Formats: sequence, structure tokens, C-alpha cells
Amino acid sequence: MILKAFKEKSNRKYVNNLLAARKAAVNGNKVKTIAVLLNADEFDDFEVFKAYFKELNLTSPKHKIIAFTFDDKLEHNQWDTYYSPKDFGWKGKINSIDLQTFLDEQYDVLICYFKEEVLQLNLITALSKANLKVGLSRKDERLYDLIIDVNPKDIKIFKQELKKYLNILNKL
Repeated sequence: MILKAFKEKSNRKYVNNLLAARKAAVNGNKVKTIAVLLNADEFDDFEVFKAYFKELNLTSPKHKIIAFTFDDKLEHNQWDTYYSPKDFGWKGKINSIDLQTFLDEQYDVLICYFKEEVLQLNLITALSKANLKVGLSRKDERLYDLIIDVNPKDIKIFKQELKKYLNILNKL
């Protein structure tokens, strides 16, 4: 139990260092690839996002939807990929090859669709190389370039607002 607390503190410190060194520089390129990061305990309908991408005429096969859950025994086939606390090591080390591949990929937009403060989700967000990071949570505003403060259950409102802001930023 003590080791778990030290591991969490180590990862929290790593996230804070990443965020302190982060320079937000959103480029003016059009959106081609989108990644979505879900908290499976808050929202688990990834089909909504696939339909939304089609609605926005974003048809790249590189779109990726991943989910995080605290339940290690969850069905593997529910999401493109899912992760749990066992996939994270000390000092921000990623123990999953698939997750590391996701983090190394350059996405135009990363949608962090969760409200709860979860260290592992914050770590994935901070490590992501996405150009524009969109989030729902105001708990740590350093993580995101754009915050759309809605409840995860209000997906319709989120989709309207995201489309509006992507148009304002000339990303669509």
C-alpha cells in the first residue's frame, strides 16, 4: 500500500514537470486525425465518436479511441484499446507497447472525454503529442488548449460546441 502511494506521487510529480515545461502551440492546419481518450467509468459509448467523425467528414483510418478503466477484468473487445493502472509504472513509465504507440502518434486533436481527476488519464494527456487538446475538466487547465465544460452525459452539447470551436479556429 505504501509503495502504491509512492508510485502515485512519483507519477503526479512527473505530470507536473511535463505540464510546467509544456508550450501550447496550436498550428493552423486542418484536422485530419482525431484521438479520443475515455474514462470507461464515466462514459463508455465510443460508437458516438465514430459517428461524429463521419458527421464532420473526417474519414481517416488513423482515428483512435482508447479507454481507461480501473477494472482489469473488463471485456477487451468493447473498445479499440483499453488500459488499466497496471499499464503504468514509476516516474511516468508506460508499461504497455500499444499505449506507448498511441502516445508516439501525432494527432491533430486529442479529445479527453472525462470529468473525474484520474492520474493515469492526466498522464496520457500530458504525454500525448496531439496538436490541440480538448477536455471537459477544469481541475487542471494546464492539460488542455480548449475546455468545453459539460457533463460527459451531454454528448450532444459537446459535439455542437466542439464543431463550433473547430470552425472558429479554422480547423474544419
